[in-house]
Amino acid sequence: MSTNLFLVRHAHSVWTRDETRPLSDKGRIGAHKVTEVLRSFPISRIFSSPSARAQQSVTPLAKQLGIVIQPEADLRERNLGNWVKGGFEDAVKTTWDDASFAHPGGESNSSAQERGVAVVNKIVSMYPDETTVLATHGNLLALILQHFDPSVGFEFWQTLTMPDIYRLDISTGSSVSVERVWSDETNIGGT
Repeated sequence: MSTNLFLVRHAHSVWTRDETRPLSDKGRIGAHKVTEVLRSFPISRIFSSPSARAQQSVTPLAKQLGIVIQPEADLRERNLGNWVKGGFEDAVKTTWDDASFAHPGGESNSSAQERGVAVVNKIVSMYPDETTVLATHGNLLALILQHFDPSVGFEFWQTLTMPDIYRLDISTGSSVSVERVWSDETNIGGT
């Protein structure tokens, strides 16, 4: 038997440092595409980052399946902190170059990964042999995947779309497979 986890990166929102920002019009379309992709799977529960954009990305799915979204604080985005040089991507790259590095007031990749993997382990332990959706953010999704596939890095993170979906199939005996479920054909006009 195996436990399936669908990791959903939230759909498009207009980027600001405001963590309460909602989905954009494009993001709301993306949330409906998430539903189209996942509705045929035997999903028993949905956990989400407390952010509006993550919850809104799986709300149409939850409504269609009649499932209440359960907030999970540890699925929140990694706090990048206050970077002083370069732009957002430069700040993210610095943390991928050194997993223990954290910008002032921020969280390192190592700390965020530990937090994200702890959620995965908790879900697998509490709901074995079930299918669960975890709605989260690009950095945390990539860090969780890196735990199971060390080839995942900054360049991988750059290729993630909004939304994006990866399945972790965790078999009894600790075998884990990673598969992208979202496809470029599903994508709604780029990242």
